[in-house]
Amino acid sequence: MKKHVLLFLLFSWNIGHAQSFLTPADSLNKNRVIGVTATGATLWIGSTLALKYVWYNDFEKSKFHFFDDSHEWQQMDKMGHFYTASHFAGMVDDLYKWSGIDHKNSALIAAGYSFGYLATFEFLDAYNAAWGFSWSDIGFNAFGTASYCTQAYLWDEQFVRFKFSSQKSGLAQYRPNVLGNDFASRTLKDYNGQTYWMSFNPFHWTKKDSKVPKWINLSLGYGINDQLIGDGGTYIVTDGDAQLSFTPYRQYYLSFDIDFQAIPTKSRLLKLLFRSLNIIKVPFPTLEFSQNKLKFHPLYF
Repeated sequence: MKKHVLLFLLFSWNIGHAQSFLTPADSLNKNRVIGVTATGATLWIGSTLALKYVWYNDFEKSKFHFFDDSHEWQQMDKMGHFYTASHFAGMVDDLYKWSGIDHKNSALIAAGYSFGYLATFEFLDAYNAAWGFSWSDIGFNAFGTASYCTQAYLWDEQFVRFKFSSQKSGLAQYRPNVLGNDFASRTLKDYNGQTYWMSFNPFHWTKKDSKVPKWINLSLGYGINDQLIGDGGTYIVTDGDAQLSFTPYRQYYLSFDIDFQAIPTKSRLLKLLFRSLNIIKVPFPTLEFSQNKLKFHPLYF
């Protein structure tokens, strides 16, 4: 019983102090700026060295070279670059605003950090024989960074958010080495199960107050299906006595979503939780347009 009481008191104490700690500085806090910058630099250098000497060490090296992969996977991997850059910039922006830097300067810092950090991986790829420096990757990194930082700089608000959802496509079993052989790897590698979303509230741009809550959004999605190789084209799989044929196609979606960060709350902990949840699309009834047909999904994630 004493242990439970002590744990409850410790939890309550931590919650109270976390609320205080999470409160953004109302003026420039040099200690926070130094701490955030030093931590960011350490993680940047550390993760780069770790990838170079652990991950990239297992692959054949080559001279610096370029590689055009803009046509692969019907640009789903480019959507991933865009999405990652946007949210990475948002994380950096939040940390520098928490340190007391005004939203315009924090947006500029976030833009430089996001684009520079992600470009580091392109330079590592440039010396890998199997890949190379990809201008299309760099371009989508830039677009994703700009999508967040332009809104942050001009309005200190995100009118348009970019989200992600994933579900089991059933195709990874045919090429597990490429599309993943467990839940985690399939989520990241099986583009057939992924959807990228642009989520927004159209009433943000109207002059009149709307009765629709600000946290209810429309969401436009993009995905692909039946693609088992990066270059596309029909892929044939022998399954026992049968031959299965897969011809890739694009999918477009219209759905609803929730902007958690637009839900009013004074709790810093809830704001942090909502910030974390806002990277994922909430399941809703959805219309899909693909293969010249319109489909309705009662609940689509």
